[in-house]
Amino acid sequence: MSFDVPDDLRYLESHEWVRVAGDTAKVGITAFAQDELGDVVFVELPEEGAELTAGEDFGVVESIKAVSDVYAPVSGTVTAVNDRLRDEPELLNEDPFGDGWMLKLEVDDESETDDLLSPDAYRDQIE
Repeated sequence: MSFDVPDDLRYLESHEWVRVAGDTAKVGITAFAQDELGDVVFVELPEEGAELTAGEDFGVVESIKAVSDVYAPVSGTVTAVNDRLRDEPELLNEDPFGDGWMLKLEVDDESETDDLLSPDAYRDQIE
């Protein structure tokens, strides 16, 4: 099975993605991750203003198969959370790179993305 791996993102080995534009990052889980989880039934996210550290967990995704922690790809301050996920957690399954985004951060250090997987490296990991 082949999964969408957008070329404008960077990835964690734990299947989170990040899109950085200037000092703002948008974060979510990958198509591979949502497929492995199955139908998502609950999402727990931090509050706006929370300080996240790269590599540390910031939330939980619960599916019919498992409960999984979600990890921050970069450090920063949460500037927005996708409130739609509270009532529509299935957006993670339906559109993980679009409407299923999880949060936005003001990035502390954009160079942290240098330590993340490139699209090609992530493809190699999931194939």
